[in-house]
Amino acid sequence: MPEPYDVITMGRIGVDLYPLEIGVPLARVETFGKFLGGSPTNVAVAAARLGRRTAVITRTGEDAFGEYLHQELREFGVDDRWVTAVAEYPTPVTFCEIFPPDDFPLYFYRQPKAPDLEIHAPELDLDAVRDARIFWMTGTGLSAEPSRSATLAALRARGAGSPPGPPHIATVFDLDWRPMFWEGGDDSTEAPARYREALAHATVAVGNVDECAIATGEREPYAAARALLAAGVELAVVKQGPEGVLAVHRDGTAAACPPLPVDVVNGLGAGDAFGGALCHGLLAGWPLDRIVRYANAAGAIVASRLACSPAMPFPHEVEQALVPEAPGPEASASEVPGPVISGPEASASEAPATGAGS
Repeated sequence: MPEPYDVITMGRIGVDLYPLEIGVPLARVETFGKFLGGSPTNVAVAAARLGRRTAVITRTGEDAFGEYLHQELREFGVDDRWVTAVAEYPTPVTFCEIFPPDDFPLYFYRQPKAPDLEIHAPELDLDAVRDARIFWMTGTGLSAEPSRSATLAALRARGAGSPPGPPHIATVFDLDWRPMFWEGGDDSTEAPARYREALAHATVAVGNVDECAIATGEREPYAAARALLAAGVELAVVKQGPEGVLAVHRDGTAAACPPLPVDVVNGLGAGDAFGGALCHGLLAGWPLDRIVRYANAAGAIVASRLACSPAMPFPHEVEQALVPEAPGPEASASEVPGPVISGPEASASEAPATGAGS
């Protein structure tokens, strides 16, 4: 029997074309850098950088950009065996503008349809999905068929009725709200129902306050966390922008992250670095407050760099970033404070960046 993966992610992939000129409107930018992109793909890269065995389930176009993405995945140590080509659609491209510390508009080119929404349930290796120690999926995967059915099939394979396999650490639902991918946008009536359906199969939910509002109808962080727990997860992680990050476990343990100021260059990959580090901490079996501090530091590091995937930190970089905090012994649940300034989306002079990956 093959060794289970530490982390399998499923969903978006594409090419990020990011300006090499900071503070310049896209219409005036003359030079760009080309990078592997797509939020769940970046999470797989982030976890691989931290020493974890990772793979991604996604699809590209049958084109030169698709070949480039395969090359980058292999270079980053992410298994690309479940990255297949779709002849009908081009590989997606995403542009951004960079206006630090907190303005990073994204421009998605995913028409007429993105190949990563053409993942079909019968083509999934459900044994590998079932056996992975962590499975990570996103809200975007629920926005269209056949990806929606495939994502739900993968979640069901992780459920209580699935055949016995290695013990799971987590099934993570990255709420990943992208209104432009849903019919009706921010007023979509379908998205909340699809989110609730997926939450019933997940053990961890991660999202910012806007994403939590789509999933639960709640925007206040503690109320949103309680609503996510009531929807079925065991751990709710609520990213609060300038108010920090809140993590609440079903057992009553809670953690809030102290600030980690950085000079923000591009905040777009911070949330994905946070996700990869969250997986790393869960796999290591760390206490919740240590996981959140570590993930926050990983996100801050990426926010201080230009790109997303190549900016994902190595373990020694995260540990070095944590040194100024000089943490003492792990705090007990009763000693964990409420939300504080800064969070997984990093900060510049303690003002957070967006933390949204492409």
